[in-house]
Amino acid sequence: MQPQKRYFIHTFGCQMNVNDTNRMGEALAGMSYAPTPTADNADLIILNTCSIREKAEDKMLSALGRYRQVKLQRGALIGVGGCVAQQEKKKILEKVPYVDFVFGPDAIGKLPDIVSRIETEKVRVVETAWVDSENYVFPQADPKTSVGRTTEFVTVMKGCDNVCSFCVVPHTRGREVSRPFTDVLQEVARLTTVGVREVTLVGQNVNSYRGGISFAQLLLRTAQVPNVERVRFTTSHPHDLSDELIEAFRVEPKIMPHFHLPVQSGSNEVLVKMKRDYTVAAYMERLNKLRAARPGIAVTTDIIVGFPGETDEDFEKTYQLCADVRFDGQFAFVYSPRPKTVAGLKEVEWGPVPHEVKVKRLERLNALQRQCSLEVMAPLVGQTVEVLVEGHSRTREDRRFGRTPHNRVVNFDGDAPIGSLVEVQVEAASQSALSGRQLKTLSLPNVVIPEVAPVAESCVVG
Repeated sequence: MQPQKRYFIHTFGCQMNVNDTNRMGEALAGMSYAPTPTADNADLIILNTCSIREKAEDKMLSALGRYRQVKLQRGALIGVGGCVAQQEKKKILEKVPYVDFVFGPDAIGKLPDIVSRIETEKVRVVETAWVDSENYVFPQADPKTSVGRTTEFVTVMKGCDNVCSFCVVPHTRGREVSRPFTDVLQEVARLTTVGVREVTLVGQNVNSYRGGISFAQLLLRTAQVPNVERVRFTTSHPHDLSDELIEAFRVEPKIMPHFHLPVQSGSNEVLVKMKRDYTVAAYMERLNKLRAARPGIAVTTDIIVGFPGETDEDFEKTYQLCADVRFDGQFAFVYSPRPKTVAGLKEVEWGPVPHEVKVKRLERLNALQRQCSLEVMAPLVGQTVEVLVEGHSRTREDRRFGRTPHNRVVNFDGDAPIGSLVEVQVEAASQSALSGRQLKTLSLPNVVIPEVAPVAESCVVG
């Protein structure tokens, strides 16, 4: 009997990429490939890439350099998928001659054919053609790959129609395509049969979903699927935070009290250059209405520091916005020009911000966020929180970990089965996590979830 071949997928970036990695794994399983936790003994290595930030591309090239040794020693095939592959296929093939294949996000379903062709014909393959929106078929998730998990991503749409001046998504993921709501609900139902109790609906601009019903209606229907206890989603654009969506947060407790709402800048002048079609006042009006509908909701955001033309005054407006809102968390990073974007083409005209100025501004903003996050977490010490148990703690094997409804990580002493909802007494808090001990089990999963290691085929680096 021929030994089973092994694959390793190194995943960069967002939740969409994590979900795409799962679909790649399912496709390879159909070819009798099995996952391996390290690249060193892999017969096939895939880098699932992200091009949102320049640093992600640098990390990809660095990883390719390391994996070259595996190719030399074992003859492993190496492929590059995802957004960088879609955007920079020519550069990858020229700069990294030992890469065997390059494929875009729309070609995940063709992965078995690509690998088979390389194995039999010994040729390099490029598959980055767009699939027309009307012909696009979303990969169907196999629930068997979710065994051992209590929370899972479900893709509901792909692409983006907003064309923000800094963003490459329209160039790498294409225009918006929404998945029929019946397909989404069927996938969610199938996931519950293997123990999944929490689903996160994902898409580049998820609340612009148009798959036969509105996004708010999709959330409400997902919450009604038997054995679904928690519903989340990411990521959103402020102009799609409708009154209907806000009302869904008010009426449905299974929609978790956490909303990631990227503001990007606190300066209206910068927002115009970013092609963000809202003002700071409009953003705050939506945010305040959301907080009124769901008191205590955790709100996180994205901030770009040092956007072309950003003055000291512009940055101070961003800093003050963050000080006033007191976000629970934020993903802030310095601006880096991306290919084919308006901001990248106009950076010289608008005025590039010196790197050292960007770094100083980012350090100030991060210091403020650390303070805000700690102010949110510290008062929870001594309180009881509800936690959905996801598995063993990453900080200590003999502890459990999970998340609160507000998406706060909790490491705790206890023995409740994975998939349980438990009460935890909080005994300590940092800006990023809570620690405590299990008090009692509120509910058990509807099926026994085996205690398996985290997803072996994925290495998420952000």
